[in-house]
Amino acid sequence: MPVADDASMIVSSAPGSFARSVLAERHPALIQQVRDAFPWSPERHRALDALLRSCTEGVIEPLGPDAHDREQWDVWGEEYFGRSWFDVPFLWSESYFYRRLLDAVGYFAPGPWHGTDPFAPFKRAELRGSLVDDELAALDALAERPVAERAAAYLQASLWGNRADLGFAVGSTGTADTADAVQGDGDPPPLVADDSEALWSLLPTEGTPAAGLSTGGSSASARTVHVIADNSGRELIPDLVLIDHLLTTGRADAVVLHVKPYPYYVSDATMADVVDCARRIAEASGSAGEAGKRLWAAMGDGRLAVRAHGFYCAPFPYSEMPDDLRRELAGGVLTIVKGDLNYRRLVGDRLWPPTASFAARTAHFPGPVVALRTLKSDVIVGLDPRTVARLEEADAAGGAQDGANRAWRTSGTHALVQVGPGNPGT
Repeated sequence: MPVADDASMIVSSAPGSFARSVLAERHPALIQQVRDAFPWSPERHRALDALLRSCTEGVIEPLGPDAHDREQWDVWGEEYFGRSWFDVPFLWSESYFYRRLLDAVGYFAPGPWHGTDPFAPFKRAELRGSLVDDELAALDALAERPVAERAAAYLQASLWGNRADLGFAVGSTGTADTADAVQGDGDPPPLVADDSEALWSLLPTEGTPAAGLSTGGSSASARTVHVIADNSGRELIPDLVLIDHLLTTGRADAVVLHVKPYPYYVSDATMADVVDCARRIAEASGSAGEAGKRLWAAMGDGRLAVRAHGFYCAPFPYSEMPDDLRRELAGGVLTIVKGDLNYRRLVGDRLWPPTASFAARTAHFPGPVVALRTLKSDVIVGLDPRTVARLEEADAAGGAQDGANRAWRTSGTHALVQVGPGNPGT
């Protein structure tokens, strides 16, 4: 049965909470990092200083009168303007912070800083790093492995994103049965939920019919997979490698990669990041270079398309997505939703019971959906009660307290693969 939206909305006012640490600590630190990353003009420095005062000591204020999207945000923020950043829904305040940050650096305004990605130096440094070389070189060892092993390794790398110790590895995937693992001794498994088999059953190799969930009438001869991206750099690279696998094995005839229309949430992927990452892969040697060239060609002939809908920068859950985006996603055989922020938007940014049904929380989605997520925030659903008990016990043994500071939910040491049928008729 669907679960009513009666769980508490996450706000940042609770002392010691993860949400509070983001607004009180992470955002001020980010303002300083952005300030140091460019030789901004005095006007930009003043704007960044004003944003720092606003989000730490002041109240939420509307965008300036010249902002191109002022009218839209006036509607979105009508009930929040004049209130503390800490007292409104966390998803809304966090999203609005990044919109105001772009405003402060003049991203949308006419002038020399127009269109300058304030997070570009961080993204470029990561792409130039030797760890990317090592991870791309690891693809050579996979080239001759059976397709199932390669698929598992690509999925694992995409799931864990920027955890280099788990990039493109064969074996030690953390995919042991979760229910069995929590009954034995030792720590909880890295994957707190693992629907990998259900995922692959929906994306069989070429010539094999899909099993399981309804695809809403999509033709098996024209299977389109949508991928809603999260971070750029060392997370987007394995996402692209996974996409190449889907295309080359016939698991998908076409892939649509959804990115942000402009820089958001520090490292969230934009079209420019897709191009940079695809070029980085193509410039590598061996198997990685071959995959990069295939991706480049796929973008050129339309088998890999990139979309950047404005809703991806809106401060709302996916249950409120506009009709045009809903229709586009409904036309695919499956949507893969990447990362923590997208998970919060998928199930609702609320303090759900961790055992609440994932299928119920994603019943609004216009078709089958898969969440690939490393846990970095409080929101979680779809877990087995024994898994939750073991995770809470491990936290308690490590000194974490019940309520705030649930380390297993926010530390990035656990991950999940969850599959839901969605509602193809919506």
